[in-house]
Amino acid sequence: MGFDTDNGSEFLNWHLVRYFSNRQKPVGYTRSRSYHKNDNAHVEQKNWTHVRQRLGYDRLEHPDLVDVINHLYVVWEKYNNFFCPSMKLKSKKRIQSRYIKKYDKAKTPYERLVQSQLLGLEQVKALEGQYEVLDPYKLKKQIEEHLRKIERLKKHPPDLKGSPEVSRGNALL
Repeated sequence: MGFDTDNGSEFLNWHLVRYFSNRQKPVGYTRSRSYHKNDNAHVEQKNWTHVRQRLGYDRLEHPDLVDVINHLYVVWEKYNNFFCPSMKLKSKKRIQSRYIKKYDKAKTPYERLVQSQLLGLEQVKALEGQYEVLDPYKLKKQIEEHLRKIERLKKHPPDLKGSPEVSRGNALL
């Protein structure tokens, strides 16, 4: 787990750094590179593809949604990494005012990792074992079930009265 901000003081303050550092499981912290203002665009791109396309722009305030969303991402991560191929840019060449881009063959992140030879034999076998038991149709069905459950909870949230979060004054924060 990691925490990443740009270099602005509106996000970075000592209270936040101390909170993440003093947790039972400390969270790693990184900052954007100095003088590289476009770094944050890559983070924002992931917010679109990994959050907004799945959950929309609604504010998800109810505590019951946390477990459902976390489980959604566990299932979605398996589906995305094992069964969704993507093309990687191999080269980009400028010819006058045009760019000519060449892409690698479409592969899943799982295939790229196994072919990278960065893993040991045991790690490759573990990934292959995990791949063999996964069914993309079941994973897709689970993703859709979780999304329907999230939509139901967004439309009809359970009553918060009497919950520990409300009594401590921390509800909906």
